[in-house]
Amino acid sequence: MELQCKVQNYDWGKLGHESKVAKLLSSGDTNTQIDSSKPYAELWMGTHPNGPSLIIERNILLSEYIKDNVDAIGPLVQKRFGVSVPFLLKVLSIKKALSIQAHPNKEHAEQLHTLFPEMYKDPNHKPELAIALTPFEALCGFRPISEIKIFLSKLPELTEILSKDSLDGILKYEEGDSTLVLKKVFDSLMSNDKTVVAKSLEKYIKRLSSADESIKSALLFNTLQKLYSEFPGDVGCYAPYFMNLMYLRPGQAIFLKPNLPHAYLSGDCVECMACSDNVVRAGLTPKHIDLPTLINMLDYTSYTPEQMLFNPMMEDENSCIWRPPVPDFAVVKIKVLNGDSYNTIIRPSPSIIIFISGEGEACDTEPVRVRSGTVLFLKASRQLTITPATEHLEAYQAICNV
Repeated sequence: MELQCKVQNYDWGKLGHESKVAKLLSSGDTNTQIDSSKPYAELWMGTHPNGPSLIIERNILLSEYIKDNVDAIGPLVQKRFGVSVPFLLKVLSIKKALSIQAHPNKEHAEQLHTLFPEMYKDPNHKPELAIALTPFEALCGFRPISEIKIFLSKLPELTEILSKDSLDGILKYEEGDSTLVLKKVFDSLMSNDKTVVAKSLEKYIKRLSSADESIKSALLFNTLQKLYSEFPGDVGCYAPYFMNLMYLRPGQAIFLKPNLPHAYLSGDCVECMACSDNVVRAGLTPKHIDLPTLINMLDYTSYTPEQMLFNPMMEDENSCIWRPPVPDFAVVKIKVLNGDSYNTIIRPSPSIIIFISGEGEACDTEPVRVRSGTVLFLKASRQLTITPATEHLEAYQAICNV
């Protein structure tokens, strides 16, 4: 069943046809008019009330359809999640950095929802998987402390605004649990007076602007300049010196488990998550910042960029799967070359499938013409036969990880 899906025009999105979201939208429905001055940030595919998908041929919301067609969910998923699609599949097109943030675990999400229902609107956790469609830049997890020390030794403008206690702690750190020293120094940075931070950044940018290219490169000047131009004076501009700066190639992925600090900076990706909107923010945002909650919940483990990459497993020659350690979702990438036909693996779960490139046919009981931007809902325990009419047909399939 083909779905009509909701576009979110958040101001951080890429404009007009620069956006992968807009390209998929106009390709999937040739009647769609794309406004070149408008940001097309996210395409939502699922049953989340803030952007529910519609079954086109039946003119009914997917969320309403499954209430009357429980078989579409399947007994395994129903037993675990009730009559629901427990994941939300998205495509994101990012021009301007998203906030430094983390997502609470299930128990913490329930507590936050009970205490602050206006701010945390549901009691669910929100683990996320992001798979790059174009070159993709993100901050993800805290860096090894040895790298943070090197940056601090070269950034007097930063060290002079940190508390002496927190700075001494991290500079003298040798080995063992990094939690306490990272928590102290990150808290000292993020809770700093806004005016002090803004002056410090202004001084640092001015100094670095006249430095030679090798120094600029070593001190991440391009990323700093981007963040500073988007959020002048914001404390989040200093985040790349504490967090891993990841450059993902198309097809590479990161899994954002609960409490892991992260921020998407630029690029296009497929994203899948538990069906929630719970976000705790700390910087690079005009939205509400809940610093005490964030500082106390963060994962202060040091990671290398290699540890942050989340790799798929091959299932057969046409599909690979990213299986995160959560039951809510997994994502399958399917690629079929012209001249072949592919029967998808039968899953005990409902699927939402978006075709990313190519044209062809998909058949469950009746054949459907599909092209880049087509989104389908497939009932549990059903199979789709995919046949390209172009050089290839490529799709991403979201399922429950049961």
